[in-house]
Amino acid sequence: MKFFLDTGNLEEIRTGAGWGIVDGVTTNPSLAGKEGMDYRDLIREIAKMVSGPISVETTTNDPKEMLAQAREYVTWSQNVVVKVPATAEGITAAMALRDLGIRTNVTLTFSVNQALVAAKAGAYFVSPFVGRLDDIGHDGMEVVRQAVQIFRTYGFKTQVLASSLRHPLHVTQAALAGADIATVPFKVMEQLFKHPLTESGQAKFLADWQKLQAELEKKKAKV
Repeated sequence: MKFFLDTGNLEEIRTGAGWGIVDGVTTNPSLAGKEGMDYRDLIREIAKMVSGPISVETTTNDPKEMLAQAREYVTWSQNVVVKVPATAEGITAAMALRDLGIRTNVTLTFSVNQALVAAKAGAYFVSPFVGRLDDIGHDGMEVVRQAVQIFRTYGFKTQVLASSLRHPLHVTQAALAGADIATVPFKVMEQLFKHPLTESGQAKFLADWQKLQAELEKKKAKV
């Protein structure tokens, strides 16, 4: 399973890229707006740090305007994947973009039927929003599981990108569900490294090593 960072923060992306486990980045208007940068400049800076896909979201409900924005976005970087919503208008745009050879990520997907329609439209990614479904009492991960099963049954090439993941357990569940990609906020990706026993064990190993070195230095001083 691939890991994407769900952020528009350049420092977070720089740090994540340094870890060597970031395969791509997803952004949206809300995340991009926090950075106070021109959208194009932000995406170009991200492309300098990440070699994988960068999802860039359209900001209109009109399919023709989505197409126009998409044509502009793909000039910013060859890594760009254009995000369109899982609406009739978004799917119409996705089909047109498929014919133009432009990759799409169908976002704001909350049902298996939306994921199925996105796959039929030739989406490169489909993004089920797990956490937001959980928030209203649904099993968000079940949409991921069912989408994976359906895509495999029918041979769809669309990749399932598990989104709106709120904690490390969501990442584990997405992997068990067979998701192709998990996109997570920086704080969640950072937590993937952490376990209290790892931290306490490493602290003890280092303390014991330092103690040994101190003892060796004392022996040398006596010689």
